[in-house]
Amino acid sequence: MELHVRYEGDDDPEKCTARRLARFDEVTLHDSARATPRGVVLDPHAEQALSPADAAGGEPAGEAPDPGRLVALDCSWETAEREAFRLDGPHRALPFLVAANPVNYGTPFQLNTAEAFAGALCILGRRERAEALLSHFSWGHTFLELNEEPLRRYADCADSSAVVAVQGEYLAAVEE
Repeated sequence: MELHVRYEGDDDPEKCTARRLARFDEVTLHDSARATPRGVVLDPHAEQALSPADAAGGEPAGEAPDPGRLVALDCSWETAEREAFRLDGPHRALPFLVAANPVNYGTPFQLNTAEAFAGALCILGRRERAEALLSHFSWGHTFLELNEEPLRRYADCADSSAVVAVQGEYLAAVEE
């Protein structure tokens, strides 16, 4: 599965996981929305959750994504909403997952680019690729450990509505 990043370059280069992944030839960086190829866009503001159905070419009611390409936006959280909508392809939100990176450790939904790709790959049934991707970070295994159960449950879902239902259970537990 191809991994592409629309790289904004407005964050700390020392902490940028997209740049590190590019150095290891795990992702391809693009400097504009126009240069970024079409694929399933990981968008925290998307109305539809990523599900295993996206790996099979999309859900019947949705726009069919390219199951061989994931696209992420690497930028500051302040830029994310404006920039993400300029990327071409069906947009999918990742469900409830907890960050393991040193900047946002333990914070739900505040994943960096490497964590977002790893979570997506696990949901799409590519766990080994997620492990390889995260092997470039000292905290990478922690992300998979913290999210072991939800990632397994999301990967077992049939479609986006099932993923949202599972996510609801985790959100209810967090609120308690």
